[in-house]
Amino acid sequence: MSKHANLERRRQAIYGWLLLTPAAILLSTFAFYPSLATLFSSLFSRGTRRNPAEFVGGENYSDLFADPTFWLVVKNNLFYAGITIPVSIFIALAMALWANSKISARGFVRTAYFTPTVLPMIAAANLWLFFYTPGLGVLDQIGALFGLPSVNWLGQPETALWAIIIVTIWKEAGFFMIFYLAALQTIPADLKEAADIEGASRWTYTRRIVLPLLMPTTLFIMVNAMINSVKLIDHLFILTKGGPSDASKLILYYIWEMAFAFFDAPHAAAMTIMVLLVLGIVAAIQFFYIDKRTHYQ
Repeated sequence: MSKHANLERRRQAIYGWLLLTPAAILLSTFAFYPSLATLFSSLFSRGTRRNPAEFVGGENYSDLFADPTFWLVVKNNLFYAGITIPVSIFIALAMALWANSKISARGFVRTAYFTPTVLPMIAAANLWLFFYTPGLGVLDQIGALFGLPSVNWLGQPETALWAIIIVTIWKEAGFFMIFYLAALQTIPADLKEAADIEGASRWTYTRRIVLPLLMPTTLFIMVNAMINSVKLIDHLFILTKGGPSDASKLILYYIWEMAFAFFDAPHAAAMTIMVLLVLGIVAAIQFFYIDKRTHYQ
């Protein structure tokens, strides 16, 4: 290899590293270093002025596993994710298919579907308080027309988490619809013409052509929905604060409560590390296994 080729190769390498530098700095500052610092904090006890923090290894993790509230929060979050993720994706797909079809006032329909997404989390939660407030809320007012009793939707363990789930689906479905709508508009019109020539029904065309082509978008949405399912905290502050009796308490709210309400940073750090580990494993499965099946590799 000539000297000129070596210089060119070195110049390209330096150019590549320079392009990566901003992203590397941001990731190191806001992702890698905080994660390592959190892991380090989870291995020490809670320190005070009189009793400095001591290395305890995995004791904080074992304390969490022995905590019944921890398992209740995990159960709540699994149930919350198991409902919100598939339902939000299904509704988003249905809305996108309808908004992409040849209907009148199509622009208005798309705007109406997307409007909940642009509302701030706190504003959306306060809006839903108008629906859920016992006696005065819209739901109770409608129920009163049919002689139904007033229901404290946010104050009962049986309904509190369901109320949070409904708000999340309402908020996220329109956001996911935008991705589906963009993907639908990239599908060549020739495929629809070929399906019509072959006599395929609309359902057959959707099931055999549209849905398989949307699988990469569905995978992307699934990853985002999974991340969103463990980072909900805004709605809980306004609607239930994790109550009643921890019935609607989710993981991120419990971590915040440990760190800033109980000032127990080591246990909050341990729970954060477990969340990162689980999310990493699920993301690896999605990208290294499901992604290959999605792209038919």
